[in-house]
Amino acid sequence: GYYLDITNECVYSTSDYSDMVFLQTYSFNKDVDVQYNSTVGKFVGFTEFGVKQAEYLNKDQTRLLQLKAEVDRFCRHNAQ
Repeated sequence: GYYLDITNECVYSTSDYSDMVFLQTYSFNKDVDVQYNSTVGKFVGFTEFGVKQAEYLNKDQTRLLQLKAEVDRFCRHNAQ
């Protein structure tokens, strides 16, 4: 069988959340293909397929803005 996993994660190390980063990771059969990083502000591919997906996903500026806003909407809101 095949296994697809999409993970949303908030990473931070300070109590004031000033270094908080939102990550959205797409994995296929436990290999990370592509990941959005709010600090970078775009998707980055880690496999041949992931690089192609990142190029496609990075063309959608609305989606990139929505994901960047997840730092405040999802991460900081739930961390407090």
